[in-house]
Amino acid sequence: MKFTRASIEDIIIIEPDIHGDSRGYFLESYREDKLEEFLGFKINFIQDNESRSSRGVLRGLHYQLPPSAQTKLVRVIKGSVLDVAVDIRKGSPTFGKHVSVELNSENKKQLLVPRGFAHGFVVLEDDTIFAYKVDNYYSPENDRGIAFDDDSLGIDWLVPKDELLLSAKDKTQPILSKTKDIFEYGVNYYNE
Repeated sequence: MKFTRASIEDIIIIEPDIHGDSRGYFLESYREDKLEEFLGFKINFIQDNESRSSRGVLRGLHYQLPPSAQTKLVRVIKGSVLDVAVDIRKGSPTFGKHVSVELNSENKKQLLVPRGFAHGFVVLEDDTIFAYKVDNYYSPENDRGIAFDDDSLGIDWLVPKDELLLSAKDKTQPILSKTKDIFEYGVNYYNE
C-alpha cells in the first residue's frame, strides 16, 4: 500500500497494491496496521457504508459536529466519482480549501477524509458503487452541510450544474461563510 499526503496534508490518498493475472485481481482494501503506522495513531472504524448512484448524482458537502464527527475512508467498487474534501477548521492555514481526487474501479484509489472536513462526491458513471468506513455513527442532530456550489470554494465538479441530481437537503445548504457550525483548528477531535 502506498500512502500519500494530498495538498492539504491531513488528507491521505491510499493506493493499494493490485495483484492481477488472467483470472482477475486481488488487493487488500484496508490494513489497520499499515494505516496506523503511517498516521502515528489509530482510527477505530466502526461501520461500513455503501451507496449506488447514477451519473450526475452529487452527495455533499456533508459533515457531523462533535461529539459525532467522523473520519471517512472512501473508495469506489464500481464506476467513477470525483471525491472532494473541504477544510472547515476555523484558523487552519487551508481553511476553505479543498482536495479533489477521481476515485474509480480502475485506479482503486482511496481517500482518508479526517474529522474537520466536509465531504462530498459527484458520480461520473452510471451504476457507480461507492463504499466507505466511518469511525462514528450517524447522528441526525449533528448532521451539517455546506453548499456544493459555494463560489468561494472554487470546486470544479466536472459535471455541468444543470445535469446534477441533488437531494432536497443538498439544494439548500448554506455557503461556508454563513456556516456557524465548524471545527476549531488545532483541536484533537480523535480524543472525544
